[in-house]
Amino acid sequence: MTYSTLTYAVEDAIAVVTLNRPDNLNAFTVQMAADLAAVFAQAGADDSAAAVVLTGAGKAFCAGMDLSVGGNVFGLDETQTPTNADMRDRLHDPAIEAGVRDTGGKVTLAIYDCPKPVIAAINGAAVGIGATMTLACDFRLASEKARIGFVFGRLGITMEACSSWFLPRLVGMQQALEWIYSADVFDAEEAKRGGLVRSIHAPDDLVPAAMALAHKLTDGRSQVGTALARQMLQRNSALASPLEAHRVDSLSMFYTSIGDGKEGVKAFLEKRPADFKSRASAMPPFYPWWDE
Repeated sequence: MTYSTLTYAVEDAIAVVTLNRPDNLNAFTVQMAADLAAVFAQAGADDSAAAVVLTGAGKAFCAGMDLSVGGNVFGLDETQTPTNADMRDRLHDPAIEAGVRDTGGKVTLAIYDCPKPVIAAINGAAVGIGATMTLACDFRLASEKARIGFVFGRLGITMEACSSWFLPRLVGMQQALEWIYSADVFDAEEAKRGGLVRSIHAPDDLVPAAMALAHKLTDGRSQVGTALARQMLQRNSALASPLEAHRVDSLSMFYTSIGDGKEGVKAFLEKRPADFKSRASAMPPFYPWWDE
């Protein structure tokens, strides 16, 4: 597939997604939201890619929503009066889907659902949705030139892109509240101190570092095992009881033990690298368990 707001390429078994509106600092649009949701579905089904690196073209990662468009800049239908019941019962109704649902949330849900590890390489300004879209990634690496801000308070709007769920889980409630209330733009060092980013890199070293991390996570690993681990950690950690996690763990152990687990045990006994054959496009029959 080709996209108007981003590029997709597989480099040495790693999918690289690059936001590609450099003349607009990769400002976010409704079309970019649709492209991102589609590209993460593509990456998830692409057996040639074991992980995904997300970055931006030019000097910015994503400078937030493009506020220069006409009408409702967030792409919402102001003729509607949606309710809690609508969001519960009509989430996929075309009117709600297109006119009420937060576009950033569609992106982070697509990243969350992706079966591959996802690494954000924040190469410059990451403001508003530019910051919140990275929260669904497994890791965030930042350039020394990165500037990050949850600036919604300056615009009189609230946080979006499911960030009220992701952000406090990543950095703790107190830090999340400070960044949201203050709406400050801060540097990579503060982002690292606050637990938002894993590491800071010179600009030219950022994407290579993200690619190296992607290989560390996936080389010699089972695609199905990695996909299950990603979803189990993300989803089971929010369950009410360890018993609920046990139900999923049991199914996961059962199916991996009769799949790549057989090769893993054999390779261990024979003292050689394992040659796993599974692909994330062919998951065990209980997956996705959260849709049942």
